[in-house]
Amino acid sequence: MEITKPTIGIYGIQDRIDTAYPQYVHDHNIALMQNGRVKKYLQLERITRYKRDNKLYQHLPNILREAGMVETDADVVFTDNVVGRAFICTDGNIRFEAPLNKRLTKTWEEGRLWWFNREMNSYVLNHELAHIFSCLPFYGNFKENSLLVHFDGGASLSNFSAWMYRMGKIIPVEHHWELKHLTSLYNANALTFGIIGARIQDQNSVPGKLMGYAALGTYNEDIEFWLRQNKWFENIWSKRAAFFERAKADFNINLKSFDQHNTFLQDVVATIQEVFMRETLLKIDDVNALSNCKNLYYTGGCALNIYTNSAIIESGLFENIYIPPCTDDSGLALGAAAYGEWMKGNDIKTHSPYINNWNTEQNEFDYTADDIQQAAELLTAGKILGICNGIAEAGPRALGNRSILALPTKALARKVSVDCKKREWYRPVAPVMLEKNTRYFTGKQCINHLSKFMLLDIPVIPEKQNEISGVIHANGTARIQTIFERSDNPYLFDLLTVLEQNYGVKALINTSFNAKGEPIVHSADDAKHSATQMGIDALVVNGKILLL
Repeated sequence: MEITKPTIGIYGIQDRIDTAYPQYVHDHNIALMQNGRVKKYLQLERITRYKRDNKLYQHLPNILREAGMVETDADVVFTDNVVGRAFICTDGNIRFEAPLNKRLTKTWEEGRLWWFNREMNSYVLNHELAHIFSCLPFYGNFKENSLLVHFDGGASLSNFSAWMYRMGKIIPVEHHWELKHLTSLYNANALTFGIIGARIQDQNSVPGKLMGYAALGTYNEDIEFWLRQNKWFENIWSKRAAFFERAKADFNINLKSFDQHNTFLQDVVATIQEVFMRETLLKIDDVNALSNCKNLYYTGGCALNIYTNSAIIESGLFENIYIPPCTDDSGLALGAAAYGEWMKGNDIKTHSPYINNWNTEQNEFDYTADDIQQAAELLTAGKILGICNGIAEAGPRALGNRSILALPTKALARKVSVDCKKREWYRPVAPVMLEKNTRYFTGKQCINHLSKFMLLDIPVIPEKQNEISGVIHANGTARIQTIFERSDNPYLFDLLTVLEQNYGVKALINTSFNAKGEPIVHSADDAKHSATQMGIDALVVNGKILLL
């Protein structure tokens, strides 16, 4: 096979203002691909230990030096953002400028790059297409007759864009800000921030918290009408009393504060979640009515909304639906690099999610049956295990290589989530299980592949919920990670097999391995530090048990 020039994808646009926390720009990352394969990939937060780090311009020269990539002759593709499309490192060694463009193009645009005392081939790819192309490293080249949809808080020139893939070409369909009112409910709304108890610096964590809280309530048509009448109470930042007064006047609800145990507030958030799901589904249906595509590739931060993802699948609009594990901004550099490889005519290879490999070992590591047995004994004794195996997962969700595992009981769920991780009382934890057990708990004969990446909200049969009570949402669903075959994650597959065969345990709690306010652990040293800080009982590093 001819070795082609590598492609470096970079998402590192500087934020509009310099603050101690990300605002418009977050989750900087870098990827190296060659001949359709991911060689290196890094979410910056993993090595700087600064959650959602958006200061790649301070770190990139040293990162490249440590990786031996300064002299690499590559095509470099930068991803832009609504705040701009230029990149300048603090020390001046890397400087990229791209042409301004008021149109959303269907291809990359040539830029000018100064790279350590020389010029390099460089391009800018719009944020929208970078999201779209982040699918390719996990699913291979687009299937013929596919609808490509990006949906997030804000990209380059839109927060919703749709494209078609036909006869090897990307065809623009539409892009706009028409759905901005939906995403604003999750990242810029005074009412939802008040209910969740979030500050402006917490904005990137609000969507996940709202999704968990929504499961406590029930959709209410009258509440929807009321919220719309009052413009979603979007601007009550300094006058929250206005919301309490309207609730009293219109529903006779007495509120003095945003008490998260209040059923009215729970129904408000459940109604917001339902509206988001319904309008998103209607928009995708509307777009596809014109394109009549069989396949959907769906990306952007909104594709982390498991309730909506499940509704899209249940709608039957598409034969196949593809969402990458790093569907948020953490996958933009991968999308940029994949686009460059695709433009060169390289077939994009299919990768597992375990590609977050900067300064980590290979994903293959040795462990014995005794190692698995020891882990199983600890778990069945009610111990909490931190896992740091092989290469880390891409994206915001731990999928077994940087996870915290425990038996799926309510007591352990609370201990892991509230005591160890210091999360809010209402936030559920997810389970991991073998495919046959996903079928057992859900009654479904065919399990959608997206559950491999924890991207679905799946109802659990009521009479079986007590078996895994610690991972059941208040609405009777679970965000299951399914292990379909041993190659998905050999260690997890072997551990789950032994647990079921020897102890009758069909699932485990699986939540991300990070303390409050910190990114997911990356190295073994990170894991040891966080495990000690959180009071975790034991640590598994590349299959071997370390008692703490």
